[in-house]
Amino acid sequence: MSFNHIVFIVMDSCRYDSFTAAKTPNIDRLGQAERRYSYASWTAPSHHAFAMGMLPHSSPKDVFASEVYKDEYAQWRHRTGNTEIAFKEFLPDLSLPKVLRKIGYRTVAKVSMPVLNKNTLISRDFDDYKLMKHHNDFAGMIEEMEFPDEPHYYFLNLGETHYPYMLSGADLPHISGLHGALKSMDTTPATSGKQGFDPGQMEMLRLQQIKCVEYVDSQIGKLMELTPPNTHFIVTADHGELFGEDGYFGHGPIMHEKCFEVPFVEGRLG
Repeated sequence: MSFNHIVFIVMDSCRYDSFTAAKTPNIDRLGQAERRYSYASWTAPSHHAFAMGMLPHSSPKDVFASEVYKDEYAQWRHRTGNTEIAFKEFLPDLSLPKVLRKIGYRTVAKVSMPVLNKNTLISRDFDDYKLMKHHNDFAGMIEEMEFPDEPHYYFLNLGETHYPYMLSGADLPHISGLHGALKSMDTTPATSGKQGFDPGQMEMLRLQQIKCVEYVDSQIGKLMELTPPNTHFIVTADHGELFGEDGYFGHGPIMHEKCFEVPFVEGRLG
């Protein structure tokens, strides 16, 4: 049986309305973009959900959560082209890459965020797992991809849409505490209290994220030229982002709708 290749693209931190404001002619070829909601408001826990096979949800009413999860797992039959995948295949590990490996996929992850490095549990069931050397290297990921007869599952975490949204060294605002946060965690004293955000800077950053979405779309167009017809694309985000709304910036320990709203598009080229 011949299964579909799967390319799962996560635009890190891309909020829904940034995506819809961008021109995305290549992603549009896959289908209509939906507004969905992330299971978490920052990168690591959202990616744990992806590793389980759970994608951003639509927040349906009048339904038990278990029914939503059941339907989500059933979608992998369509995505892979294997009509025999059942929920029991995911047990007890609840690991999508492990299930795909069992049915003959080579599973490959390329990630941009250090919080997703290969020592994390997220990497466990991939055949090949790589943290890219540079924050913005979607183009480098594409150069390393191939699509032989063996079905491949590519999981790509993109840093281009993540703060500081740098594509060409633009002179954008530097928000204290977010550059190299993990590296300075033990040496920089914790701060508290209100910081306040300059509305002009926030708007500049919002517009830059939109430009980054358009850049990602251009690279997806190049990737599409390499993929065979039996390639199923998923394009989404792990969480949203705040640009000063209600006194918030960024994402993480924030309960705000814009932190959970994400775009979702999937399909195959016609």
